[in-house]
Amino acid sequence: MAELESLETAAEHERILREIESTDTACIGPTLRSVYDGEEHGRFMEKLEARIRNHDREIEKMCNFHYQGFVDSITELLKVRGEAQKLKNQVTDTNRKLQSEGKEVTMEELKQCRLQQRNISATVDNLTLCLPVLEMYSKLREQMKSKRHYPALKTLEHLEHVYLPRVSHYRFCKIMVDNIPKLREEIKDVSMSDLKDFLESIRKHSDKIGETAMKQVGSCSAFSVLRHYSIVNFGKNNHDVLFTTMNNLHSWGVHNSEVPLYWMTGAQDLVDFSPVYRCLHIYSVLGARETFENYYRKQRRKQARLVLQPPSNMHETLDGYRKYFNQIVGFFVVEDHILHTTQGLVNRAYIDELWEMALSKTIAALRTHSSYCSDPNLALDLKNLIVLFADTLQGYGFPVNQLFDMLLEIRDQYSEILLKKWSGVFRNILDSDNYSPIPVANEELYMKIVGQFPFQDTELEKQPFPKKFPFSEFVPKVYNQIKEFIYACLKFSEDLHLSSTEIDDMIRKSTNLLLTRMLSNCLQNVIKRRNTGLTELVQIIINTTHLEKSCKFLEEFITNITNVHPDTVHTSKLYGTTTFKDARHAAEEEIYTNLNQKIDQFLQLADYDWMAVEPGSKASDYLVDLIAFLRSTFAVFTHLPGKVAQTACMSACKHLSTSLTQLLLEAEVRQLTLGALQQFNLDVEECEQFARSGPVPGFQGDTLQLAFIDLRQLLDLFIQWDWSTYLADYGQPTCKYLRVNPTTALTLLEKMKDTSRKNNVFAQFRKNERDKQKLIDAVAKQLRSLINSHHL
Repeated sequence: MAELESLETAAEHERILREIESTDTACIGPTLRSVYDGEEHGRFMEKLEARIRNHDREIEKMCNFHYQGFVDSITELLKVRGEAQKLKNQVTDTNRKLQSEGKEVTMEELKQCRLQQRNISATVDNLTLCLPVLEMYSKLREQMKSKRHYPALKTLEHLEHVYLPRVSHYRFCKIMVDNIPKLREEIKDVSMSDLKDFLESIRKHSDKIGETAMKQVGSCSAFSVLRHYSIVNFGKNNHDVLFTTMNNLHSWGVHNSEVPLYWMTGAQDLVDFSPVYRCLHIYSVLGARETFENYYRKQRRKQARLVLQPPSNMHETLDGYRKYFNQIVGFFVVEDHILHTTQGLVNRAYIDELWEMALSKTIAALRTHSSYCSDPNLALDLKNLIVLFADTLQGYGFPVNQLFDMLLEIRDQYSEILLKKWSGVFRNILDSDNYSPIPVANEELYMKIVGQFPFQDTELEKQPFPKKFPFSEFVPKVYNQIKEFIYACLKFSEDLHLSSTEIDDMIRKSTNLLLTRMLSNCLQNVIKRRNTGLTELVQIIINTTHLEKSCKFLEEFITNITNVHPDTVHTSKLYGTTTFKDARHAAEEEIYTNLNQKIDQFLQLADYDWMAVEPGSKASDYLVDLIAFLRSTFAVFTHLPGKVAQTACMSACKHLSTSLTQLLLEAEVRQLTLGALQQFNLDVEECEQFARSGPVPGFQGDTLQLAFIDLRQLLDLFIQWDWSTYLADYGQPTCKYLRVNPTTALTLLEKMKDTSRKNNVFAQFRKNERDKQKLIDAVAKQLRSLINSHHL
């Protein structure tokens, strides 16, 4: 227990010693009182003395350690004392001299100097404050002089809000403050002047900008690849993948010249847009952004109207159209760049409004000027230029569907131009043709013709050279020109974003117009031409027959180039078969007409002696020549279809029979004798002999002779004077003279009766002649009775 109390006392004394060592001397009293209040102060004193001895030992150790340094410091201090004494002496001397010299200076002068000193100091301070203001103002003027208007505006704002408030009480500052609005207006005016220069510059250079843009679009296929790749993989508006896309394009073999302008080189590479940006920033800073936007848009609308006004002679050359398109493209390239590089100067609604106006005016101008075009090559070049124009603007995001719709209208005009051109081509071919079968002397020429026209004839191939094709040269020429027309139609359909079915339908419709309008009219004109002979007509029939057979090859040709099968729904059929059939039928009718005209020409040479007493020994010369002509003509008909030749021959014989009958009964022949009638019978027998000879193969039996049956029965009735049989059997189906009309018989009988009366005045006194005359009168009376009963 005693040991525990001793330890507690020792710990308490140790705490008190630490407190004495660390506590301020003024506060040590309470601590010492606590020692004396206790009973162990003697022991505490022992510990205190022990602690003092420990500190003395530590001080001694420290002094021993720093003794040399202390000695050195004392040495230095002694040296300084000497120097301090010298300095004191110098100060004392200086003070004495100053006091001595100051006796000469009055107090007023000293005050004046002191005032000047304060003024100079104040002046220096104020100049130090004003100089930055003046420097900033000088910098402002320098910037305005060098046309750095936007930095000048920034300097002006800094001057106004930072520097001028510091020196606002100076008069020059008030002048500057009053001048600031003028400076702002000056900056606005100058920047606006720069903007006007910029607008004038881009108006003059729009065609160059557009030309560059259209050249760089160049290949529509490369553009389609680029848009497809970028849209599918990255979205429409993600331009961050440009370089990746460009690298991919290069790996596909697409070069920079094939990539649209806005993907490869920006419009800023051709135009300096800094005046617009500066002016926009300046007006924005000055709080007049809306004014600037309205002015810019108004001026650009005016320029748009000027750009969209086509020159009056634009339709004369392709360069006129190209310059017009270049200006429009250049205008919208600039606007698109402004849209994407400024915030709100132009917006999408404004661009769309301008584009709608431009689209309507452009389409109207193209409709007007393209209507003057008569050259298919110019129309085709114009179409390609419009496609390039549309693709370029589509690359900048403008809708161009109406342009492609308008191209379909131009396509119809192009088709009309082609039809007019090929109408002239067909006319030249038909006019220059010799309408003779094509002769070939060797295999090379034969294969050349076969290569131009799809013709195959086994019998002709077996024949030795030289030999002839059945058709003339216009057949392969017309066939190849139809193919050339189809190619020309196909060229216009390229790049119009049409389906194969639409292209096929367009080609077929245009080809049908070519066949039914142009070629058909040309053939009809040749057929109806006065100087077209029978030989030419025959050859035309042969030619159209072969062209009709070739229509299926034209169908195959169109199918091969459009890849649309003719059996596809809504596929138009070629009307070539109908065209060539109509032409052939017209040629056939013309052959029949020409033959009849030739027969009429020969009949005009007939010179009968209607009062001849006795007939001649042979047929009339004119009729012999006519029969010879018919024989030579029908010999040419060997290549014609059988029915055509038979119909022509039957038509000629019927016309000859009818014409001979009319010749016999015409009113100018008032009288005729039996001898004249017998001579006429010799001519008819010559015709019948021609019919029996079979001038055209294919007639059965005496079919061709039936053409003369009416005339034969009439002549037999009068020459044989078989009136009793005629009158007795009249009206019976088995009547020998079934085809003799009573009226015709009466007319002819009247002519013979008049002859008997006038030429045989004395013969009436002979009994036979009197009896014959009575018989004629009786027959005539009975014929009139038959005619009257028939009419009743």
